[in-house]
Amino acid sequence: MPNVVNLHPQRTAPRIAARALITAEQLAEVRTRSSWRGLAMVAHAWATIIAAIATVALWPNPLTFVLAVMVIGSRQLGLAILMHDGAHGALHADETLSLRLSQWFCAYPVFAETRAYRRYHLKHHAHTQTDLDPDLILSRPFPITQASYKRKFWRDITGQTGFEQRKAQLLNALGPAEQSWRQRLQNLWSRLGPQLTTNAILLGVMALAGVWWAYPLLWLLPLLTWMMVVTRVRNIAEHAVVSDNSDPLRNTRTTLANRLERLFLAPYYVNYHLEHHLFFYVPAYNLPKIHRWLMAGPHRARLEVERGYWTVLAKATSRAQSEDGPGTIVNAARRANAGSELDAGRARSGF
Repeated sequence: MPNVVNLHPQRTAPRIAARALITAEQLAEVRTRSSWRGLAMVAHAWATIIAAIATVALWPNPLTFVLAVMVIGSRQLGLAILMHDGAHGALHADETLSLRLSQWFCAYPVFAETRAYRRYHLKHHAHTQTDLDPDLILSRPFPITQASYKRKFWRDITGQTGFEQRKAQLLNALGPAEQSWRQRLQNLWSRLGPQLTTNAILLGVMALAGVWWAYPLLWLLPLLTWMMVVTRVRNIAEHAVVSDNSDPLRNTRTTLANRLERLFLAPYYVNYHLEHHLFFYVPAYNLPKIHRWLMAGPHRARLEVERGYWTVLAKATSRAQSEDGPGTIVNAARRANAGSELDAGRARSGF
């Protein structure tokens, strides 16, 4: 058994030394950051989005529209995932370029902010599945009933979750209501200026291409609907109903995804979440290699690995229907409306 260190069981996440899991040579190999692979993933995300918009423009019908919303929503999640890599400084070998790439091509288009996200997110890594984990509220309520999940799905797919999230972000950016509107608009620009600028550029480019309608219908709509659906599924898969919150090999889950799941739910290696927590400084494109090494190693039986997102959702919705009732307020906007204090980093990060 590898050496597990946990000085404060309810406050600090247990850790396993990287060299207790893979060799020094393997570690050096996967820590190397490419100067082109991160760029290629960002380019792939935008090329996929452009292709989906072009498909609807060329063959407008309900089927192409629905598929485009799903594909674009999953790529918007993909941009958030690539922003996450940027928050870890792993999107490019040059850290300055990594941050700029993360901000302008990943975070800002989906109304996020890399540095604010980093401050919030690193707390999750430091306190995974403990009382100080800011994401514990996302996994603690599970398992839930199927009826409860259906209600959550309905809120997500109809845009209610996305609308409330963006509304809360806007109100936070404006600042206190007692301030003058001039001051509040200055607050808005200082906190969301790059995001608003990037989205204005997106609208302008689409208008110049003769598809202005794609901005509300094929950018904002997926952002408020399908991205919310897949973000919830991803959150559930990563930490809900895991085997042992105190075991670093079992408090985070890797979900083996097929091609359809990678297209619509889990882009850019986000499903290798256990490997990411064990080696959070490793670029996403090297996580499958770590997975293969771990699965061939002596700790295979302890690894929290599930085959397919449907299997995870079945576990997460296994509570008896007789126990159905109001659940924990999970969404950041709903928590804010209920009077809960939000972490400043999360409030500004966009997630």
